[in-house]
Amino acid sequence: MRLILLLNMGGPNDLSEVEVFLKNMFNDPCILGIKSQLLRKIASFAITKSRLKTAQNNYRQIGGKSPICELTARLCGKISHFLEDDETAAFAMNYTPPFTKDVLAEFAQASEIVVFPLYPHHSITTVTSSLNDFKKACRELNLKAKIKIVEPFFADDRYNEIIADCIEKSARNLNTDDITLVFSAHSLPQKIIDAGDVYEEHVKRHVQILTEILEKRGVKFKQTMLAYQSRLGPVKWLEPSLNQVLAELKDKKALIYPISFCIDNSETVFELSKEFKRIADELKFDFYDVVACPNDDDKFAKFIAGKARE
Repeated sequence: MRLILLLNMGGPNDLSEVEVFLKNMFNDPCILGIKSQLLRKIASFAITKSRLKTAQNNYRQIGGKSPICELTARLCGKISHFLEDDETAAFAMNYTPPFTKDVLAEFAQASEIVVFPLYPHHSITTVTSSLNDFKKACRELNLKAKIKIVEPFFADDRYNEIIADCIEKSARNLNTDDITLVFSAHSLPQKIIDAGDVYEEHVKRHVQILTEILEKRGVKFKQTMLAYQSRLGPVKWLEPSLNQVLAELKDKKALIYPISFCIDNSETVFELSKEFKRIADELKFDFYDVVACPNDDDKFAKFIAGKARE
């Protein structure tokens, strides 16, 4: 049997898992770069306790859970339509159930595992983190399957045509000549980039690729910009921030595409669609909207199935 395993960060399936999500995320050395396991655990505990109530309240506003698991489960169901009889698709999360080790235990007899991190760009905080979790689970389960890892796919024409479809669909019936298209990427501390992380480079190249595809399609926006969201703490993060971009946008019309994500999650359905919508309203925007991620789109499912065979 050949397993196509989708990997992602995860998100709470209910309010009781918010604490689990925060604790596991901030105890990840790829996220919180404290070398001492004990000190990192202490820091994770402190951060989790300080953020727990706010985070739970945020999730209450989007139905008490992240949409990421349900959407990914539906995506796996659609991928199965494009697979051979001896192939199957499943998903595992880094910080919340279903955990990687538990999922792999169900497929211990697989002869080959195609690991597909659902991150279009590489970063130690995403791809490396998920692969570390996968490799640890393989060691603990003593799995002997052949392993194939799918590389970041931001430059793949098939994937980018899917994104262009999403943007074009959202822009239909709009006068895009006076609307700014903002590609919003999850931010990272500048020190991670300075240490050699290629994430910023990948994101910038991706914006350029998508801009050219939209122009060839005749989908013309007033301008296209890159901004970063989700910064925390006092250290320097990648810029410009989405707050800054919105504040300086004179025409007060913006369509946002969450370029870092393939699947909608709290950072798209809460942060972008609610928090930044409120900011846009305070800035008296005439138009503000967020494009949905590919999620369980049939074309995205077919892309994953095809990519897994390459």
